[in-house]
Amino acid sequence: VVMTETGKLIEVQGTAEGEPFSFEEMSEMLELAKHGLRELFDIQKSALNS
Repeated sequence: VVMTETGKLIEVQGTAEGEPFSFEEMSEMLELAKHGLRELFDIQKSALNS
């Protein structure tokens, strides 16, 4: 997942290896990615400001 700092999606890639996933599972994966990317953005800002 590639996302802007404001939460807009740039790129999403996904392949069902072994078993297809549902729209609900895809939504959950995107929420996890969004959370992780927000943490990464915060870490990057802290590094740049120090």
